[in-house]
Amino acid sequence: MKKIIEVKWLSKVYEDGFKSLDNINFDVMEGDIYGFLWHNWAGKTTTINILTTLLEPTSWDAFINGNGIIKDSFEIKKIIGYLPENVQMYSNFTVYENLEYFAKLSWIEKPKKRIDEVLKFLEVDYADKKVWGLSKWMKQRIGIAQAILHEPKVLFLDEPNTWLDPVWMKQLRDIIIKLNTEKGITIFMNTHLLSEVWKLCNRVWILNQGKIIFSWTIEELKQKYPDDNSLENIYLKIEKNG
Repeated sequence: MKKIIEVKWLSKVYEDGFKSLDNINFDVMEGDIYGFLWHNWAGKTTTINILTTLLEPTSWDAFINGNGIIKDSFEIKKIIGYLPENVQMYSNFTVYENLEYFAKLSWIEKPKKRIDEVLKFLEVDYADKKVWGLSKWMKQRIGIAQAILHEPKVLFLDEPNTWLDPVWMKQLRDIIIKLNTEKGITIFMNTHLLSEVWKLCNRVWILNQGKIIFSWTIEELKQKYPDDNSLENIYLKIEKNG
């Protein structure tokens, strides 16, 4: 199994002096599902924004599928997909019209064929509906469709569970597993929900004040904290144990 993401000494300091990331190091193996955990302002979204080329780091040595995040940003855009916390689409367009627009932006050959494939894969039966009339989960599903239209190798998910009820959360979990197992897409997910990481991920990192303070496989995490069901309990144990 090869490394598809390699990050060495990644830092981000903003103009006001706030250090969002402090020389973090990690690798992502191809075909796995990774969970990046902790609270707001810990640096999770900053990490995704840098790796998706939306934000320039202060210092770095980072690669995706062998491509440097600054030097080869155009090549990286071809092989990654990104689902932000708040999916942005044209509300007066239909679902299909939105996907058609983004397919053309991505220079996808035979966009109609590809859109139909993705909609079928995600079991979307409301392609003719206007986006403004969709529920949060319907929009989230279309956001995923948009993110995988160009068949990426890596899919970045930024807090994908926000405001989803338990039924929709289960459906999202099933889609993530399906993308990973059937399409072979490597998943990199930011979340504060340990319950979802527990059910989905191969490895989990805990990020605190811009540093990765723990990195475990999910098996190691379950052995260490077999009875915990919340991130708060685990964090309190980490703080207590130093």
